[in-house]
This record gives sequence, structure tokens and C-alpha cells, in this order.
Amino acid sequence: MASDTPSTAEDVDARQDEAPESALDTARHQLNEAAAFIDVDPNVVTRLNYPAAVHEVTVPLKRDDGSVEMYQGFRAQHDSVRGPYKGGLRYHPGVTREECIGLGMWMTWKCAVMDLPFGGAKGGVVVDPKDLSDDEVERLTRRFTNELRNVIGPMTDIPAPDMGTGSEEMAWIMDAYSVQEAETTPGVVTGKPPVIGGSKGREEAPGRSVAIITREACEYYDFPLEETTVAVQGFGSVGANAARLLDDWGATIVAVSDVNGAAYDPDGVDTRAIPTHDEEPEAVTKYADETISNEDVLELDVDVLIPAAVGNVITENNVGDIQAALIVEGANGPITFAADSILAERGIPVIPDILANAGGVTVSYFEWLQDINRRAWSLDRVNDELEAEMVAAWNAVREEFEAHDATWRQGAYIVGLSRIADAHESRGLWP
Repeated sequence: MASDTPSTAEDVDARQDEAPESALDTARHQLNEAAAFIDVDPNVVTRLNYPAAVHEVTVPLKRDDGSVEMYQGFRAQHDSVRGPYKGGLRYHPGVTREECIGLGMWMTWKCAVMDLPFGGAKGGVVVDPKDLSDDEVERLTRRFTNELRNVIGPMTDIPAPDMGTGSEEMAWIMDAYSVQEAETTPGVVTGKPPVIGGSKGREEAPGRSVAIITREACEYYDFPLEETTVAVQGFGSVGANAARLLDDWGATIVAVSDVNGAAYDPDGVDTRAIPTHDEEPEAVTKYADETISNEDVLELDVDVLIPAAVGNVITENNVGDIQAALIVEGANGPITFAADSILAERGIPVIPDILANAGGVTVSYFEWLQDINRRAWSLDRVNDELEAEMVAAWNAVREEFEAHDATWRQGAYIVGLSRIADAHESRGLWP
């Protein structure tokens, strides 16, 4: 209900100051900050501050009871100078146009940092999938695919799983698109089940890459893994796979969490005994001997903190309580721009999401290649190729980090922006 009292300018400013920083605000801050480090055409930077297109659709859904509800959907396509748009589709009540644009920008940088021939995109539907039956989710997915059919395709824009979606939704998208095109087109999406063209290792890839980059960062800062303590916020596909792999490599995982709280043991939790979100949703605290709050996980005195749940969990309000010696971003945008600046001032290194969790889009690229060539790779090959790509990207970012006396995030953006700017300058601007 609207207030009867008119808002003053001061009231509006105060509310804006209190509002969380959007993904788009953060992405633009990071782009313009990185541009200051390198000799790049300012016209290219101007173009990269904006998406190429944002498609907004209304998705009708016939519910199980026969009623029809309307849902809002988006697909933001940021930049395709290096190849087809690439990025996830999420089902979440918090999906917005701005969020999709900001996350699409991050995908552009991520693909460039990994030197993949893709641009960036993101999309989603404003819906809580928990409120829908499985049949309703399928109908929603197929209708959403039809609404986007003219703007997606294996050489145009290639969606993938994200929050609230997974391999099953990608299978429905592939099938709906293929039926409309009258030919089986597995390359239209990635993250599918392997039986219909998906890649082995795709689901585990973002968490695996977080673990690989954490290992490289620990070596860089002389933290032997066998003596390193790690706290992981989030125990979905990213957090759980990162935690378990680091556990296998000898690190001590002192805490893992889900939306209900965290399992905590200073001597190390058994990451294999705690179900992931996919194995048993919201079950972390059920299997914990000692629990702490989700917020407390961020403030533990550990060597490495991996925020791998949602965005904007480290802000100006709690950044002063962060005690970790090193942060590796598992989620997209878990640290606001303001908090990131404070961490830099405090000398706490932050390895950015566009490097650390890029395993997902990298194995999506492998999946796309397999679909085009109609030839599947073994899991060992996928993991070996991912290892090589992640280490190569780490080395490229490390070189810029050292050469420019920058933060790790700035180093990653310098790598990505340099590659994107070179491509724009080579292709030019259509009159």
C-alpha cells in the first residue's frame, strides 16, 4: 500500500543508499575500474557498459488445477564479439531485468578470461519453482523456450542451468527447440543429461574449478593444503564439489552451510557424510554435530573462505568482521563493490568469481564442441582439459595481477577486457 506522505529527495536518497547494490551496478563499477589500467578505446568501454539486447516475455502457464497464471521472463544478451551469447537461465522470485544484464556482463568477462569463443548472456523467469509441481515446471520451461525460440540457437545464444534449473530443464529446452526446428539440436543448450548430448563432469565443473583455483591460490600464498582451513558457505553443486575435492586434497573443511545454517567442526567436518542440496535439500544441519548460523560462517577465523551460495553476502555491514586470510568467490557476485574495496584496503586477497567458478562455462564449451562433432568425451578427458584451462587462466590473471600491482579481480578484468577490446577493434563498428 502506498504511503499518503510524499517522499522528499532526502527520503529517496536514503532508501537508495540502503538498497543493496545491483549486479549491474557492480559489473559496471568493475568494468570501468579495470579500463583505467590499460590502454583501451573508451568507445569500446562505453559499448560494454550496455547490453546488445534484452528480451522480455510473458509466459502463460496452465496450472494443474486448470487456472492460468502469467510469469515474466527475460533474456539479456550482453556482447557477442567473440562468439555466440552464453549464459544460464534461472528460476527465482528475485529475477529482474537489471540482474540479468549484470550477470550477462559477468558472463562476457568470464568467457574472455577463459579465452572461450563465447559472449555473455543471462536470463530467467520470475518464479519460485518450489511453488510449482514437476509437471508445471516442465510446461513453464517448454513455453518459455517457445517465447525465446527466435533469439536462442547453437550459433546464436546458448542457455545453461542456473539457480532453480538443472539438467532436466535443459533437456526440456533442447526438446522443445528441436521439435520446433524439426531436427534434433543438442547444441542449443548445455548442462543436459549425457544421454542426450550433455557432457560428463558438467554439473561438478564449477565446484571443481573453485577447488583448482583455491589450490593454485594457496600455493601462491604459501598455504600448504594439508595445513589450510577452509569454510564454505553454500553446499549446492558449487560449494559441495569444491569442499569435497579440497577435502580429498588434504585441506581441513571446518564449516559447510545451507539456507538453514552450517555444520561446524574446527577439526574438520566429514564432507562426504553431509548430503549436497541435490542429494537431500536443506539437510546440512540435520547431519551436523555442532551448528552455527550461515552468517557466522563468513566470519570464521580460517585461511580460506569460499562464499558459494548467493550474491551480496559480504557487504559494508559485515566486511569488518571477515577474518579469513584469503577469499575465493564460488557464487556470482558474493561481495559488493564497496566491501571489495574495503577487503583490498585490509590486504585480504579476493580471487574473483569470473575466474574461480568458470569451470561451468568451460565444460559447457566442451559440451558444445561434443554436440557439434557428435562425439562424446570421457570424464577423464573432461577433467584433464578443465585442469589445463583453469591453470592457463590462473597464470594469465596472475601475470596481470603482478604486472599492474592490481587486485586479483582487476587482473582478471584486465585479461578479459583486453581480449574483448581487441576483438571489437578488429571487427569495428557497423556504420
